[in-house]
Amino acid sequence: MRSFIAQQVDLIALAPVVESGWEKVLTEAKDAEIPVILLDRGIDVEDESLYTSFIGSDFITEGENAAKELIKLMGEETKVNIVELQGTVGASSANDRMEGFANIINENPNYEIIKSQTGEFTRSKGKEVMEAFLKSDGENIDAVYAHNDDMALGAIQAIEEYGLKPGEDIKIVSVDGIKDIFEAVAAGKSNIIVECNPLLGPQLAQAAKDLQAGKEIERWIKADESVFVGKEEAEAALPSRKY
Repeated sequence: MRSFIAQQVDLIALAPVVESGWEKVLTEAKDAEIPVILLDRGIDVEDESLYTSFIGSDFITEGENAAKELIKLMGEETKVNIVELQGTVGASSANDRMEGFANIINENPNYEIIKSQTGEFTRSKGKEVMEAFLKSDGENIDAVYAHNDDMALGAIQAIEEYGLKPGEDIKIVSVDGIKDIFEAVAAGKSNIIVECNPLLGPQLAQAAKDLQAGKEIERWIKADESVFVGKEEAEAALPSRKY
């Protein structure tokens, strides 16, 4: 960012991996009168005027939608033990998806998150953590909530190696919407996909043009997203997936 500021660019788009630690360099950008647009993930700053806009998803709503669809699938009256594969510690997406999911689950006394641990948003770590969950609580796990599809795909591998059927013996809900998870749902190995649309380039380009034209832009430009449940919806969506 300091390199961009030194080049006196017209706009900086920032996709932050973690929420904290941005105040100083954002202040430098503001002093240089360079607008900053956040992409995909938010940040934690006391002075929100340090950035112009955020383009991306409502991660809390994603977590809430994951919980609502899981409850619809399994029924409100059913006793359900859930294990949670968290994203990267400190990431706004992980924090908010955890909060949103818990908001809904905690309202239903029949649903309980019995284990929650970071899988670092990777397939390999998701598999490793799921293996540990199965070793300690294998017979008690009814559902997996993964903060992204890659961890869910790792969990699917772990469940199969444990001798159970993912999508049947253990229900799976995950967030993102990559092609691999649509194929897994179509094959009956996962159940619910909460989309997190990463195709933000066109919205960023439009925001940049609007700023250059002197127009005001919204503080939060939300991505268009959907929820897909079951084989039929996954199969219907597969041909048009772009990521």
